[in-house]
This record gives sequence, C-alpha cells and structure tokens, in this order.
Amino acid sequence: MRILEVFGICVVAALVLLFAVFFRSRLLMVGGGTIRLQIRVSTLVPGRGWSTAIGQFAGGTLRIHRMFSFAFRPKRILDRGATVVEEQRRPEGPERLTMPGHWVILRLATALDEIEIAMAESTVTGFLSWLEAAPPGPPGSVAPRPAIRPAE
Repeated sequence: MRILEVFGICVVAALVLLFAVFFRSRLLMVGGGTIRLQIRVSTLVPGRGWSTAIGQFAGGTLRIHRMFSFAFRPKRILDRGATVVEEQRRPEGPERLTMPGHWVILRLATALDEIEIAMAESTVTGFLSWLEAAPPGPPGSVAPRPAIRPAE
C-alpha cells in the first residue's frame, strides 16, 4: 500500500508541474504580440541544441522565453536597433527532424554575440518587418521635426 501512495504523490506532483509550465506559457501569450520559435542553446553537436521558445514583442525588444521553463524572466532579449540578420537558410541534416520543413533559420548578430533562431516562413516576414521598422538614425534617437512657419 505504501508504494501506491508514493506513486500517486509522484504522479500528482508531475501533473502539477506540467500544469504550471503550460499556465506560464498561456500567461506570456495573453497580452498578444507573441510568436512561436526555436532558439539554439548549444552548438556542441551540429544540427542539435534547439529549444522551443515564445518570442514576445515589447517596444523595441524581442523577449525570448523558453517554453518548458518556470522562469518569468526571458532567456534572451534582442534589441531591434542592435540586431542584424546575417544569414537565412532552411533546416538541414538533423535539424529537419526537430522542426517543420517550412521553417527558416536566421543567424542574428547582436551587440554581444551571434545567435540562431528558427521560425515559420510567415513569421519570418513579420520579424524582418519589425527589425526594419525602427526609426532612422541611431537607436533611441528621434529626428527633430521641421518647424512650420506661417506664410507672410
């Protein structure tokens, strides 16, 4: 009888943890402006090291939260003004087994390092538009408006 009690407690604890992970992901998505993507967290084995994530747009940043995590803080934050797309490619080799074929992998250069993210083709279009939508000039600068003078 003791074994069944321990097994039951373990099953309930696992279900509670699973519920907490999915409840957290729903909380992140409730505000809108989110996308589903994968981020490469390890490059030790070629084609491996991808982690499912949620990207959350907030002003000039993209906050990347890992899907299966308890943390409410993002794993990575990409600043729109300091991020450049260096390469765009299709999944190849073992990557084709971990993500759908219509996904695109982007290698991004940031102010600190390079990262790889993968997302659906339609999402890439929106992501690239968001990257290019920054105002002209250095990040954070706003060009002065010309003064309109009344006609004399």
